[in-house]
Amino acid sequence: MGSGSRNARGYEFGRTYVVRPKGKHQATLVWLHGLGDNGSSSSQLMESLHLPNIKWICPTAPTRPVSSLGGFTCTAWFDVGEISEDGHDDMEGLDESASHIANLLCSEPADIKVGIGGFSMGAAISLYSATCYALGRYGTGHSYPINLRAVVGLSGWLPGWKSIRNKIECSYEAARRASSLPIIVTHGIADDVVPYRFGEKSAQSLGMAGFRQTVFKPYQGLGHYTVPKEMDEVVHWLTTRLGLEGSR
Repeated sequence: MGSGSRNARGYEFGRTYVVRPKGKHQATLVWLHGLGDNGSSSSQLMESLHLPNIKWICPTAPTRPVSSLGGFTCTAWFDVGEISEDGHDDMEGLDESASHIANLLCSEPADIKVGIGGFSMGAAISLYSATCYALGRYGTGHSYPINLRAVVGLSGWLPGWKSIRNKIECSYEAARRASSLPIIVTHGIADDVVPYRFGEKSAQSLGMAGFRQTVFKPYQGLGHYTVPKEMDEVVHWLTTRLGLEGSR
């Protein structure tokens, strides 16, 4: 466990929890919790999955006022108002969290595959990180340091999904990186917190922007939470995409 770093606006990232691999270490993934949650509950969820080759790093977001909650403070990766097609995105908050997460992966050995996953607002940061990886830079223009190999987004959305295609199409390198990155996006059709259409639209936007290995999985009757069937699919997808040995 580690304590957090402070970002430019003085919000401090909370505690980071690590789940060690039970088998041969082949991959390291950062898992990002949803609004108001913490890294401890992420680590419990990840511990319950049958993925012995993955080391999980589960950070805790800073505690900050959140516009959609009328300024109420809770753990949040960035400030969010109403999610909409052209909603104003807190780019500063997105970049600060994406950078904090990239720093957590920077010291992994070269032969270890790295990825990012998350739920809800954590999924938004995961998908935003995917776009930073493809573009080679954060929204601020600073270079993105991580070679991502897998991205998972459950019940979330991609901030800035309307403009991503134009940005990727401008650069051969960005298009190449986008096409090589496996992404899985899942969403419950009955989600009443982050409406289903935002997950679907985000996955479509990624696909149209050149993220050709984007898989979208809708779940009938699922609200804003995860279910074992969905997590089993994520486990299978990660095992296949990252070439994990399992417990052989």
